[in-house]
Amino acid sequence: MTTITSTLVAIAWLGAANPADAKPSQADVQQAEETARAWLGLVDDGRYAESWTDAAALFRQSVRMDQWVQQISTVRAPFGKVLKRQFRSATPRTSLPGAPDGEYVVLQYDTDFEHKKAAVETVTPMRDPDGRWRVSGYFVR
Repeated sequence: MTTITSTLVAIAWLGAANPADAKPSQADVQQAEETARAWLGLVDDGRYAESWTDAAALFRQSVRMDQWVQQISTVRAPFGKVLKRQFRSATPRTSLPGAPDGEYVVLQYDTDFEHKKAAVETVTPMRDPDGRWRVSGYFVR
């Protein structure tokens, strides 16, 4: 989990982000959440390589596919299946620590796993250069 934390948490971390950031439209936030849910479905199904392929360019530049597959399987497999995932919050940002300025939506979900109750998943979709929303960061605690 430390490797995922050091590789990706800077993208998903909220602590130093500027709360006065310009906000994407509500439609953008909805698209970002749809993207996050579809991407989480890949991770939930153990389709880790496909989750890397579907991630943002920034994500793919930050971690190689083989590293991602190893890291995420080490973190997620012990938790077991997702029993329940409930949306908690969406926070639009244009600036995040350790990431270039852009359009981001930091999403949090309260998630119960088979072997890990009361986890919080943070998924950060960003608008990629082609205009599509893709996941740029993932963190579970």
